[in-house]
Amino acid sequence: MARHLITSAIPYINGIKHLGNLVGSQLPADLYARYLRARGHEVLFLCATDEHGTPAELAAAKAGKPVDEYCAEMHAVQAGIARGFRLSFDHFGRSSSPQNHRLTQHFAARLDEAGLIREVSETQMYSPQDGRFLPDRYIEGTCPNCGFESARGDQCDNCTKQLDPVDLIDPRSTISGATDLEMRETKHLFLRQSAMKERLADWIDGKTDWPVLTTSIAKKWLNDGDGLQDRGITRDLDWGVPVQKGDAPWPGMEGKVFYVWFDAPIEYIACAQEWVDAGKGTDWERWWRTDKGADDVRYTQFMGKDNVPFHTLSFPATILGSGEPWKLVDYIKSFNYLNYEGGQFSTSRGRGVFMDQALEVLPADYWRWWLLSHAPENADAEFTWENFQASVNKDLADVLGNFASRVTKFCRSKFGEVVPEGGAWGEREQALVRDLTDGLAAYTRQMEAIEVRKAAASLRGLWVLGNEYLQEAAPWSTFKTDPETAAMQVRLGLNLIRFYAAISGPFIPDACAELLAALKAEDADWPDDIETALSTLAPGHAFKVPDVTFRKITDAEREDWQTRFAGAR
Repeated sequence: MARHLITSAIPYINGIKHLGNLVGSQLPADLYARYLRARGHEVLFLCATDEHGTPAELAAAKAGKPVDEYCAEMHAVQAGIARGFRLSFDHFGRSSSPQNHRLTQHFAARLDEAGLIREVSETQMYSPQDGRFLPDRYIEGTCPNCGFESARGDQCDNCTKQLDPVDLIDPRSTISGATDLEMRETKHLFLRQSAMKERLADWIDGKTDWPVLTTSIAKKWLNDGDGLQDRGITRDLDWGVPVQKGDAPWPGMEGKVFYVWFDAPIEYIACAQEWVDAGKGTDWERWWRTDKGADDVRYTQFMGKDNVPFHTLSFPATILGSGEPWKLVDYIKSFNYLNYEGGQFSTSRGRGVFMDQALEVLPADYWRWWLLSHAPENADAEFTWENFQASVNKDLADVLGNFASRVTKFCRSKFGEVVPEGGAWGEREQALVRDLTDGLAAYTRQMEAIEVRKAAASLRGLWVLGNEYLQEAAPWSTFKTDPETAAMQVRLGLNLIRFYAAISGPFIPDACAELLAALKAEDADWPDDIETALSTLAPGHAFKVPDVTFRKITDAEREDWQTRFAGAR
């Protein structure tokens, strides 16, 4: 079996994320990791909190706490929410870790030795009112490319264009709101990305299997306008990885820290070191060093489209430029945005459902199913409460939940809580096996290809086949004249529940675990053969009727949630 390294974009520490952040990286990464583990592969699934830079400083200041204390608290909060959504990270690390400090400084020194770091004297925005230089995320203004009025000094979240603070129209300080900004001279280190353009272009051109969304963004940044630009990797901030070479000072860079987008991707590697140091694993190098066994690792990254430029250009430039045998990503699965009820999620306006609120409303599986089955793969997606209600009620309650309930309750009423014996398969059952075999093959292909929405549709189709069989076989009618055939039909139905629980776990892990526990079949493996899978629970096997697997959402609940999460007008 292959070894798979999986990382999802590391979320900023500044607060709890909304459902769009969840479906844009962490949740589909978890889906893939769970699937691969179910198929017997060795998986290392890593994520962390992104704790440096202006977002952390601003959020800590707003909370009235020292930034290190704030980050520690928010890491615990985000880790707890991740557990609530059943995100199966092997380790959930911190970019502020000592491991990431050391590794970031190591990479910078290697790049400098390779001639890929240059010192630049430049003018940067200074705020007399704030008494400090304003790094790019301390500055907002209107994007000169698309007119978005809340573009940041490094990038426009609306059109993803890379920016410098001086590009912004009507720039303002995000600390004080001051607009009397002036330019002053300061020195910073720049990564000579331009010197890596040909190597990066060749590398990206070799990724013919990447999603169009990923390659189109990468090539746009690589070739548009003046092409790939050198990028500053230091900032005038107090909180971050100090700019130094190992234990030695970096002359002229005293008091500066590395830019958050330089150190954040390096945390993927440092996170594996944290995983080992925490006693959860051994030998992190076999995952990350090609001279230590990582040649046979397949590395997949998951992220929203706004993160693609840094993961296709800046981070690979760091890896390649170091001249060391680090593992490069093999596949980048990127996602568009999830919008909310005709607009955007908004923290400031309280608009939309955020991850902690979602778990207060309904268990994780309800959200996991809707988000994954509506993942914004090929275009932006839209969350509406009507669609959410319909999907939960029709897919989870009416199809899967109803099937499990009808089969187990009918069996209990006629045969007791034990798998009944008697009867033999006929043509209807053989046809079902053929349909299930075809459906499982399609589902497996789509999961292997990380086609999330298609996989969800195929999985639902497999659930539907069981319902259609149950309706046609009608064991409640058959029982009146042919109890043995009815017993066979019910036995097949019970095995179908086990089969569904075994293959649906990557999407809805809690419900599947509960169904398997009720069937006393917790050891259910991924089915290799449908006929075998539908005969595993033998006559005499005891079970319990499960609780309601999924309940329906009422109109009153839906209307209440629509009002509650509409936000300030």
